[in-house]
Amino acid sequence: MFNFGFGSKKIKESLTRTRNSVFGQITTLFGGNEITEELWDDLEALLIQADVGVETTLELLETVRGRVSSEGITKPLDAQRVLKEEMLKLLEGYAPSVIDKQRILTVVLVVGVNGSGKTTTIAKLSKFYRQQGKSVVLAAADTFRAAAIDQLKIWGERAGASVIAHQPNADPGAVVFDAIKSGLARKADIVIIDTAGRLHTKFNLMRELEKLRGIARKQVHAAPHETLLVLDATTGQNAVSQAKHFKDTVEITGVVLTKLDGTAKGGVVFAIGKTLGVPVRFVGVGEGIDDLMPFDAQAFVDGLFDE
Repeated sequence: MFNFGFGSKKIKESLTRTRNSVFGQITTLFGGNEITEELWDDLEALLIQADVGVETTLELLETVRGRVSSEGITKPLDAQRVLKEEMLKLLEGYAPSVIDKQRILTVVLVVGVNGSGKTTTIAKLSKFYRQQGKSVVLAAADTFRAAAIDQLKIWGERAGASVIAHQPNADPGAVVFDAIKSGLARKADIVIIDTAGRLHTKFNLMRELEKLRGIARKQVHAAPHETLLVLDATTGQNAVSQAKHFKDTVEITGVVLTKLDGTAKGGVVFAIGKTLGVPVRFVGVGEGIDDLMPFDAQAFVDGLFDE
């Protein structure tokens, strides 16, 4: 079973760059003796710099300033506590993942652009669930890139998951059909489907993903049960733009944020949550196959500020 205490520690470690840059400056802001208008102006600038996003930053500051005023707070450290509490609220309150629900077979569709770490994330997800004692089948439905098929086969072997693959440029729907059929025959717990990271137009992408969803639904009730969007944290606001694009195209139920350890702008987590209105389910905190952690909102907010 997963050690969540260890995961919290890894999340905190992955935020070292973010903490040592922008959020370190935010901590310094609250080290003074009084709350001034300049403090709020500087905080606004730093939050935007941290990729929290303009809209989210303004709403967050309005809420924090309102509480500071209504609660009669005069000490900067107490104002920082309110900031952390309100940041935590932005990341909580979503429905839990349905992957762990008891059913004949759980089907997970994974989407994201090429280069976001989608294929390796799928392997890491399968390793995570393998460590929980679940049997996993991977569907190599990104048939437009031969490299994606080969990559998934290699990573799947490392993770101890079965990989169902066809030839490059084969029909992705046929791969999904065979993978789910195989999962049912093997009495597997989870089928995770890799999808094409880029089709020529948004219409083609929507049509392809809807086709895959339809095939899954015909074989397993209410499938896919989870649709995860993989985003690269190091791309900052570009990840937010991708999130908007996929939200308009696909019914996203959660986000996997990769390369959190590689960015100094971890505030993008708040922008993504605000933009999509769905939770971050997992975060990538390193290159290894074990470096994918369930997202812990409390550990994340604490890790932004605490040394």
